[in-house]
Amino acid sequence: MTKRNKIIYWIATLWLALGMTATGVVQLLKMKEEVDMMNDLGYPLYFLTILGIWKILGVIAVLIPKFTLLKEWAYAGFFFAMSGAIFSHLACGDPLIALFGPTLLLILTIVSWYFRPLERKLISVQS
Repeated sequence: MTKRNKIIYWIATLWLALGMTATGVVQLLKMKEEVDMMNDLGYPLYFLTILGIWKILGVIAVLIPKFTLLKEWAYAGFFFAMSGAIFSHLACGDPLIALFGPTLLLILTIVSWYFRPLERKLISVQS
């Protein structure tokens, strides 16, 4: 892995971890803005707890060494959660500014996944 790719990976991954942790904590705390947004999107409020817990667990999985299969699941979860958020906002007719956060986190997820080092990748063994 080149030094450039390693820098890209760590910048994207740390920003992703910060964003997912921050939004996960806000969701677990059920802050008024999050509750209002979930109501506007038509989701039940317990969904905030589920999202918050899974985001924080996903951050832990992405940051700790080893457990490559778990990392793949975490990246997939981040991808589905953020793409789902984008489509939910679009379906509800929210202003485009509402897409900024989930789109940024989706891009960071893809960049972090793409540039991850070899030891953080799931290697398939063929017989």
